[in-house]
Amino acid sequence: MKRILLSVFLLLFSVNLFAHFQVIMPDKYCVNQKTGNNLILTYIFMHPFEQNYMNMVKPIEAGVFINGKKIVFTNKLKEHKIQKFTYWTANYKIRRPGDHIFYVIPKPYFEPAEDKFIKHITKVDVNAFGLENGWDKPVGLKAEIVPLTRPYGVWNGNTFRGLVLFKGKPAANVRVEIEYYNKNGKIKAPNEDFIPQVVKTDKNGIFTFTMPLSGWWGFAALMTDDKKIERNGKKYPVELGAVYWIYVERLK
Repeated sequence: MKRILLSVFLLLFSVNLFAHFQVIMPDKYCVNQKTGNNLILTYIFMHPFEQNYMNMVKPIEAGVFINGKKIVFTNKLKEHKIQKFTYWTANYKIRRPGDHIFYVIPKPYFEPAEDKFIKHITKVDVNAFGLENGWDKPVGLKAEIVPLTRPYGVWNGNTFRGLVLFKGKPAANVRVEIEYYNKNGKIKAPNEDFIPQVVKTDKNGIFTFTMPLSGWWGFAALMTDDKKIERNGKKYPVELGAVYWIYVERLK
């Protein structure tokens, strides 16, 4: 009996070692005359490296910042299923050059294994026609990563630097979990220590990481929110994540 209980515990513990990530994945990481200006954005809550999914209810808000202005299109999200889990998509037509910073504010997800809620506010930048006009500016979300490295035109082997903000101020000594979107599970990790990669912000809220592979990379700066959420008469802490996705091109 003890062996059975230990096995069950180890199984549950190992499953929940995997990092939760909110994903926004555009089907194009930049827009130009060759690609066309229609985007399909996918919003999914998952473990990116392991390609395991979790249910995602309709977000509180989804939209895009363009030249400092916010456009909300939450009502245009379409619901889908993958392995019985819900995810969302949106179609968006880019109509002007410049940085399009897409964001999502998800509804908090209760994780019973960790006895807390998880809320990952997520961004991704799609540049249009080469005009740089906002990739390095905060957009005013409660928690966000502001790139200090231009988040497009990135080769594998390049280094990404980001500034973590909480309520507009730099967040020091914050754990940043980093995961590769391991499409089709092609990359095999030697053990769980490689999932995710981890760095911390310095006293100025800045972190640094070098991407060894081409593809999508997610950065999740994890903090404890200053507000708790009540569930069944009990108040639970909220893991507030500032998440940022970038695409890394293969250097041939």
